[in-house]
Amino acid sequence: MRTTILGTGAIAAQHASSIAALGEHGVAAQVVHAVDIDADRAARFATDHGVPGHGTSLADVLPETDVLHVCTPPGAHLAATLEALAAGVHVVVEKPAVLSLAELDRIAAAERSAAPARNGVGTARFTQVVQHRFGAGALRLRRLLDDGALGRPLVATCDTLWFRPPAYFDVPWRGRWDTEGGGPTMGHGIHQFDLLLAMFGEWTEVTAMAGRLAREVDTEDVSMAIVRFASGAMASVTNSLLSPRETSDLRFDTEKATIELSHLYGYSDDDWTFTPVAGQDDVARHWGPEPDALPSGHLAQFVPTYRAFAAGEAPPVTAADVRGTLELAAAIYRSAFTRVPVRAGQIGPDDPFYESMRGSGPEWAPVKDVAEEVAR
Repeated sequence: MRTTILGTGAIAAQHASSIAALGEHGVAAQVVHAVDIDADRAARFATDHGVPGHGTSLADVLPETDVLHVCTPPGAHLAATLEALAAGVHVVVEKPAVLSLAELDRIAAAERSAAPARNGVGTARFTQVVQHRFGAGALRLRRLLDDGALGRPLVATCDTLWFRPPAYFDVPWRGRWDTEGGGPTMGHGIHQFDLLLAMFGEWTEVTAMAGRLAREVDTEDVSMAIVRFASGAMASVTNSLLSPRETSDLRFDTEKATIELSHLYGYSDDDWTFTPVAGQDDVARHWGPEPDALPSGHLAQFVPTYRAFAAGEAPPVTAADVRGTLELAAAIYRSAFTRVPVRAGQIGPDDPFYESMRGSGPEWAPVKDVAEEVAR
């Protein structure tokens, strides 16, 4: 399949190298075009990654594209996705896929009426990068939960504790509701709590807080939430850009074991810890390393995704999967800014948080006055 990468910033290199490695897994794919609003940057990217074509116009190359990878800032995702689906081109979008539930519902509608796929099988499909779902440990944990080998899920913690200095936000589109969609809840912690949802299933209720404590941004720089799931399980979720010792930690407590994952931006089997309930050591036999399995990462997701595209099937992460995670982000913001719990399904078209993660708030105080507010 012929692939075009739109947006040739830092994350695009990960996409290019992963697509180049697909052949090792029996998938025939090649990046044939690199497109960027900066012609020189597109040319450098094409040279660095052996891409034969480059330019500034997406419309010009869509007729020669089977799969489009959208690696632009989030505010540009929607238009490119809609254009590609209408042209019969499969779309792989970096997270967050869009800035709001309203935008995602537009994509889902466009996918339902998408043109026949240019690769000749089925219709054009949409998916979002959520690579942590595809590491061996996550796939193993999901199987064990489905099989009942670990008993019921009960408690979880999900912490994205990262650090971004003030200079990080000098990039004009960062830290803004209108271009990034939100702060660490949308742009950073979303990978971790997406993995939480992939393991524990549908959520039903959330209570949250958010604050702008230390960065000169429009969005939050930290949020915290308590989430209840349809199974009755409960979890805490923390998303921070103010944590000098960076870590991404998830802990899953079930009736028969505690399963923990500690990493930063990606994991292998070595990053997991399995602790069975005392007296049930036989449960540990279910958890074993898989030396040949791929670590979490773009390649691990692209292999089954491209196979699905080639077969005319739905990709392993669908618009519905993406919506569940995006709705949790919207609910965290709504609960934090209205100071009331939010139920799944509550944010509809008449709700301000449907059109924007900012919704009806907040009116932040200047950063210099936060300490005084806390003291008061």
